[in-house]
This record gives sequence, structure tokens and C-alpha cells, in this order.
Amino acid sequence: MKASRIAAAGAVAASAVLAVSAPAFAHVSVQPEGEAAKGGYAVVDFKVPNERDDASTNKVEVNFPTDHPLASVMPQPLDGWSVKVTKSKLAKPLTLHGEKISEAVSKVTWTATGKGIEPGFFQKFPLSVGALPEDTDELVFKAIQTYDNKEVVRWIEPQQKGQEEPENPAPVLTLSDASTDGHHGSSGTAKDASDTSTAAPASSTSASSADSSDTTARVLGVVGIVVGAAGVAYGVLAGRRRTEA
Repeated sequence: MKASRIAAAGAVAASAVLAVSAPAFAHVSVQPEGEAAKGGYAVVDFKVPNERDDASTNKVEVNFPTDHPLASVMPQPLDGWSVKVTKSKLAKPLTLHGEKISEAVSKVTWTATGKGIEPGFFQKFPLSVGALPEDTDELVFKAIQTYDNKEVVRWIEPQQKGQEEPENPAPVLTLSDASTDGHHGSSGTAKDASDTSTAAPASSTSASSADSSDTTARVLGVVGIVVGAAGVAYGVLAGRRRTEA
């Protein structure tokens, strides 16, 4: 009986670890390299993991919000991928920083020219974007991930306030307030934002470290709770045996 109870506790602990750690890396997400300040320009990375064991991701499509259009979107060349930027005419022209804009980027599509994102790997797709809107705190994108076995995963579900995260959440870019000195974050111009020769490696490393630390903390927390519960149960059983003896 003792062995079976310990085995059951171990199974619960293993299941809890998987349940907590899996969502931490399974979603398509977007993060700025540095800061994405309202009214400014920034370099953002769309992080796409491969969730399958038997297929590679060979196409990634990111659709841009129409309620807050972006006039300038410049992709960074990536080995093994071709990229296409699609623009669409706006139903109502906008004036951004004194310039009248009649069209904006509606979609960016990356297509693998090589192996794509193989099982067990992820890929970051950098974009220089701007000018970022000043009348919202976030931008919601819709990403479509295609595998070489023709499977399509649509990361398009919005997060509803106060509710659990949806199964396929849309990537959300959080915008920070513009600094009081008049500069719009670390990437104040389109030229600065597109220069990723030195900033990208450091940002990628810090993002990976943050993801790893967050996942580790969750896993250790769950394991601690399960082990503690198992210890209490063991103590109760031991007490009963002493009483019966």
C-alpha cells in the first residue's frame, strides 16, 4: 500500500509539472527589443515555437491591427526564410506626425526556403515598426502558423479581462508611455529601430532567460505543494500504524 501511494503521489507531481510548464513556451508571442513606447519606433520579435513532434513550421503569417494601423514595418532578413510585406488602403486616411497616411501594412508573411522550424526549436521573426499609436496601451496581432504536413494553427483569440487565457491566444504587444524628455523609448527613429546588429543578441538572451526563470519558478512551486501534501499523508499513515500497534 505504501509503494502504491508513493507512486500515485509521483504521478500527480509529474502531471502538475507538465500542466504548468507546457503553456509557458507553447504560444506565439511578441516582445519588444528594449521598449515599445507610444508614438515611437521599436524592434519587436515574434517568437514562434514548434509544437509538433513530427512536422516543421514552414510558414508564419502575422496580421496587423486595423484599428491602429502602422505605416512603417520593416523586416530583418533571416537565413532560410523569404518575407513578404503586404499593404492595404485605409478606409479613412490618417494623419501621423503631421503626415497623411492612406495605406498601412496589413500583413507580413514568412515562408521557409529551407527546413523551417523543426521539432524542438523556435524562431524569432524581428520587425522594425512605427510609429506606434499614442491612444492605446497594447496592439493585438493575429498569427497563423502552418506546418509542412498542411496543419494550420490560428493564434487569433483575444484575451478577455478576468477570464482564463484562451487555447490559442493572439500575440499582444504592450506599449509603454513615452518618456517625459520627448524621446519615444530607446528606438526613437525608424533608422535606430531597424539597426539590430548589437541589440538583438542581448535581447534574445534576456528573453530566453526570463521565460526559463518563470517556468522554473512555477514548476518548483507545484512540486513543492505536491511533495508537502505527500509528506502530510505519510505522517498521517505512520501515526495510524503506531496507534494500531
